Amino acid sequence: MQPLYSELALLGERRVRVFRQLYVQVLVAVFIGGCIGFIDPALGVSLKPLSDVFINLIKMVLLPIIFGTVVLGIAKMENMRELGRVGVKSLAYFEIASTLALLVGMAVVNVVRPGAGLNADPASLDAGAVGQYTKAASEHHGVIDFFVGIVPSNVVGSFATGNVLQVLFFGVLFGIGLAQIGPKAIPAVTVLESFIDGVFRVVSMVMRVAPLGALGAMAFTIAKYGLGSLASMGLVLVCVYATCIIFATVLFGVIARLVGFSAFAFLKFIRDEIVTVFGTCSSESVLPQLMTKMEAAGVPKTVVGLVLPGGLTFNACGSAIYFTIGAIFIAQATNTPLTLGDQAVILGVLMLTSKGSAGVAGAGFVTLAATLGAMHKIPVSGLVLLLGVDRFMAEARSVTNTISNAFGAVAVAAWEGCLDRDKLAAALRGEAVMESGVALTEKVGAEQSAVTRIG
Repeated sequence: MQPLYSELALLGERRVRVFRQLYVQVLVAVFIGGCIGFIDPALGVSLKPLSDVFINLIKMVLLPIIFGTVVLGIAKMENMRELGRVGVKSLAYFEIASTLALLVGMAVVNVVRPGAGLNADPASLDAGAVGQYTKAASEHHGVIDFFVGIVPSNVVGSFATGNVLQVLFFGVLFGIGLAQIGPKAIPAVTVLESFIDGVFRVVSMVMRVAPLGALGAMAFTIAKYGLGSLASMGLVLVCVYATCIIFATVLFGVIARLVGFSAFAFLKFIRDEIVTVFGTCSSESVLPQLMTKMEAAGVPKTVVGLVLPGGLTFNACGSAIYFTIGAIFIAQATNTPLTLGDQAVILGVLMLTSKGSAGVAGAGFVTLAATLGAMHKIPVSGLVLLLGVDRFMAEARSVTNTISNAFGAVAVAAWEGCLDRDKLAAALRGEAVMESGVALTEKVGAEQSAVTRIG
């Protein structure tokens, strides 16, 4: 009797440990939210504030972490040439990865042809349903204005409006300034280090409510758009998800092999972040803790501070896949003939417009609208066909974007020759890693989540 009691107690303890893991809690919350949205749509819609509050909590700490991390990383540099090399290599990775994503998406949509046979009449589509997106696209003037907008006219205003790129730009300049004044910068660096430690403690508090945010987001999505829209547009959804999986498996598998680590072990290492992004459809929702994990995995603070925040805009691989599939799908659905040259133009336009949609509400639709408008061939009203399932596609592209940025941080660090491979190996084994007062614990064999602790 005693052995049986001990086995039951051990089983119960293991189950409790499983449910303590953040990714398990988020998955359960996503399932419950989906059930609520399906059974009681009115209740599901009313739960959206849970998601909004969680995203706002993340945004509350996002810019201070980006600014502090970038400034500290640069201020501690002994050679400013290193900063230039890291920046150039980061941009090279962003451009190569996003271009490959565009090409893979275009290849898949031409092979599967999810829009063939829909025979949608552009004249009969309700263009007013996407009016807010096409209006935003018309106000979004292009790449030149985008790059001009990176330079802030008011730094306080940049923090107030949540402009990531402007804060990143100022952080780089301020870090360079501190590095140039030498010993006089020590007090400022000390204050910033204490400030960042405090902010990360706030992050650890915020992440405890991530399951509630995921529950609210999924309940609203199912209640608002329903499973019917998901079923009716199933083939294009399968294209987006399958392409993201293929792209992630091939590209990130190659990166892991070249750098010398296990891609699956790395995905396990960031599984909490992956599941949280899937539940909230926001790459920003995990940026603070992802930056912490990358530092704990041996990626220098400077690389983390440039690659991850910059990747929110410049390295949207999942979004790139969605853009090409969405544009060609609309052409197929509306029986709009496209030559190989037309598709090459679409690819070229997307290589530019996909870099200029940061900070615009409904960025996916805005970018597609801008691309279709530049082509003057595919009807912009065809965006209506994607409106009902865009929210479901956002999950796939947000997760792919997050994974791409995480792998990119490791790849750039390895390319620069500053990756601490011992720390990376230890982190992927689940051993405790200490970095700047931050402990990440994920013991091998113990079913305990990777959590962030300050102190």
